[in-house]
Amino acid sequence: MSEVVRPEQGWLATIRIYQDPRLWFIFLLGCSSGYPWVLISSAMTGWLKDANLSRAAISYFGSVTAVYAINFLWAPLLDRVKLPYLTHQLGQRRSWILSLQLLIVLFTLGISMTNPAASLMWTSLLALAIAAAAASMDVAIDGYRIDIIGQEAQKLPAAAAMGVAGWWTGYSLPGYLAFHYADSYGWSAIYLGLAALLVVLALGTFFVREPASNRDLLQQKAAERYQNSQSHPALLWLQVTVLEPFAEFVRRNGLKVSVLLILFILTFKLGESFLGRMSIQFYREVGFSNEQIAEYSKLIGWGATVFFTLLGSLLNTRFGVFKGLVIGGLAMAASNLMFAWLAQTGPDEHLLFWTIILDNFTTAFSIVAFVSFLSAFTGVAFSASQYALLASVGNFGRTSMASFGGSLVDWLGGDWSLFFLLTSLMVLPALGLLWYIMLLLRQRGQQL
Repeated sequence: MSEVVRPEQGWLATIRIYQDPRLWFIFLLGCSSGYPWVLISSAMTGWLKDANLSRAAISYFGSVTAVYAINFLWAPLLDRVKLPYLTHQLGQRRSWILSLQLLIVLFTLGISMTNPAASLMWTSLLALAIAAAAASMDVAIDGYRIDIIGQEAQKLPAAAAMGVAGWWTGYSLPGYLAFHYADSYGWSAIYLGLAALLVVLALGTFFVREPASNRDLLQQKAAERYQNSQSHPALLWLQVTVLEPFAEFVRRNGLKVSVLLILFILTFKLGESFLGRMSIQFYREVGFSNEQIAEYSKLIGWGATVFFTLLGSLLNTRFGVFKGLVIGGLAMAASNLMFAWLAQTGPDEHLLFWTIILDNFTTAFSIVAFVSFLSAFTGVAFSASQYALLASVGNFGRTSMASFGGSLVDWLGGDWSLFFLLTSLMVLPALGLLWYIMLLLRQRGQQL
C-alpha cells in the first residue's frame, strides 16, 4: 500500500499543488466520467417520470448501472491490451478512453430515437450499452489518474479532488441544460444535444498527456511468478492478466485488511446512494418543476460541489484522509436529515437551496477522502484493475442495492421523511469498520 503522509507544509504550499498541469488533465477526463450518469440516471429519470412510469419501474430501470459493479471483471484487459494503431498514436490509456467515448456517442444517438413509454425494452438495452461502455471508460480514466500521479502520495487528495470536480462538472452542467430545456424541446431532442456535447469532450482527450509508466516492466516481472506453473503462452497471459492483479492486492495488503476494506467500501456510501437514486423522483413528488431542479440541483449544486471538493482536498491534504472519511461520513448522515425536513415542508425553494448546499458539501468532502483512500491501496503494475475492483464494490451498493429505493418508499407508504431518516443511519456500520481498519494499519506503522 502506498503510504499517504500528511505533509508539514503551509496552506500556500498546499494550494500551489494545483499548479501541476497533470491535475487539470485529470479534471478534463473526470468530466467524461461523470457525463454518462446524466444519460442513464438523472435525465433518464426525468424522461421516465414524464412518461408516467411508476416509482418502482423508474428505480428498477436504474439497475442498468449495476454494470459499474462488475467492471473489475474485464478491467485487467484495459491494463494489458493495447488497441491497434490508436495505442501507438495516443498511448494505452488515452486510446481506450477515446474509443469508449465514441461508443457512448453512438448509443446516445440511438436512445434519442426511442420512446420509453412505448418501447421501454429498447430504451433499457441502449441505456445498458451506455452503462457498459461508461463503466469500462471509468476503468481507463481511474488508471490514468493513478498512473500520472504515480507515487507522489501528497498529491493524492488533490488528484482525487480534480477527478471529482470534473465528474460533477460533467454530470451537473449537462444535467442543468437537459432539465432546463426538457419542457421546451422534449427529451429526444435533449439526448441529441447531449450526444453532440460528448463529441466535444472526446476532442479534449487529444489534449491531455499520456502518463509515463513502467507498467509493462512490472507486468513482465509478475509473469515470471507463473512461468514455472504454466508453459503455454496463452495460459500464462491469462494468469497474469486475470489473477495476478487481485492476488498482488491481497499479498500487499493482507487478507484481513483486504476483506475489511471491501466491507467498508460496500457500506460507506450506501445511504447516500439511496438518496441519489430517488432524489429526482422526490423533487418532482414534493412539487418542484424541471426548471427548478435544473437551477438548484444541477447548476447551484455543481458550483457548491466543485468549491467544496477543492476545499475538501486542502483539508484532507493537511489533516489526513482518515479524519476526512470520519467527518464526511457523519456529515452525510446529517445531510440526509435535511431532505427529511424538506419532505415535511413541501416545495420551499429557500430550504431546497440550503439542503442542496449541505448535501453537496458532505458529498464533495467525503468523496475526496474516499477516492484518496482507495487510490492508496492500489499498486503500480495493475492500477486500473485494482482500483476498479475497489470501486466496483462501492458501485454495487450505489447501483444494485439502491435500486430498491423506490420499493422502500412504497413500503413506507410514501413517507419520504422516514425514508431519509433510515438512509442517514446506514453509514454508522461503515464508520466502525473504518476505525478497525485504521487500527490495523497503525499497528503496521502505516498512516493515512
